Amino acid sequence: EGMAPPKKILFPPEKICMVWQQRQSAGAGLFNVGNTCFLNAVLQCLTYTPPLANYLLSREHSRACHQQGFCMMCIMEAHVNKVLHSSVSAILPLAVLKVFTRKPLQGLWQLFFPSRVRELQTSFFSGIGEHFQPGREEDAHDFLCCTVNAMQRACLSASSDLDTSSQSTTIVHQIFGGFLRSRVTCFSCKAISDSYEAFLDVPLDIKAASSLTAALEDFVTPEHLDGENCFKCNKCKKNVAASKRFTVHCAPKVLTVCLKRFDCFTGGKISKVVEYPELLDLRPYMSQADGEPLLYSLYAVLVHSGVSCHGGHYFCYTKASNGLWYQMDDESVELRCIDTALRQQAYLLFYAR
Repeated sequence: EGMAPPKKILFPPEKICMVWQQRQSAGAGLFNVGNTCFLNAVLQCLTYTPPLANYLLSREHSRACHQQGFCMMCIMEAHVNKVLHSSVSAILPLAVLKVFTRKPLQGLWQLFFPSRVRELQTSFFSGIGEHFQPGREEDAHDFLCCTVNAMQRACLSASSDLDTSSQSTTIVHQIFGGFLRSRVTCFSCKAISDSYEAFLDVPLDIKAASSLTAALEDFVTPEHLDGENCFKCNKCKKNVAASKRFTVHCAPKVLTVCLKRFDCFTGGKISKVVEYPELLDLRPYMSQADGEPLLYSLYAVLVHSGVSCHGGHYFCYTKASNGLWYQMDDESVELRCIDTALRQQAYLLFYAR
């Protein structure tokens, strides 16, 4: 509704499987190779995303990939297969970089050699986002966004000049992507102006919210446009007061939420408790709020411990394919109960339909 249909379907939606096709306990932990806890936590959350893991475990991407050099989907495919099929307690997250270096690695000792690790990190980060620096603590949400965008670019590498709707038919966008609707209503003539924006995650302000549902309520609450912020109405032909409201127009299969704990100017952190449920109904926040519940189940929680974005530590809780929850803290993987996973100072939340 209100959006042009795609001219080309890049991945058949019926092939996306939302339930695990292989059931097992949690896989390997990830060694920290120099302030890489942010990377480890994000990779673990992505590894236990059922529809993504199912696709990567099939190795369908690498069999068809002709991309030269860096390919984030090939890297993720190798990584997920290594983690979930590993019989050891921990592996090196950057070992998967051999996928694009195209050079044989003569044993794990080379990866422990500092200059080799730094070389791999530099190549890896430059392929995702040039602002990342090896050895420096980075923001997990920023890294998640850049990683998912890099996977999206990899899925589009064989196509060119695609319309926006067609670009949203990759396996990555069909899993993580949705569309927001921005509706502006003129107070003078009541004219309605709609625009649509693709998203891969939803950042939520938590300054005035004590729960995820309260933050979502704030997100869809209409904003008053007036004064310097007034709206130029095409029907009235002048600047007028209006209301602007965001709603989720097309819901993603996997909903990724960022609770905005960090002040982008001071780096300070909002450390208060923000409650989040195991089951979330997204229906009240949709453009079409009437209808059957749109239920999502929590499967991963990424946590930041520390007082600011300039330091601290990242770890996560993930739900493995056996239905049990695990705390993943770099190389440590320990069984936990769902109640523990629900009582964390969450930074990123991952829900699957």
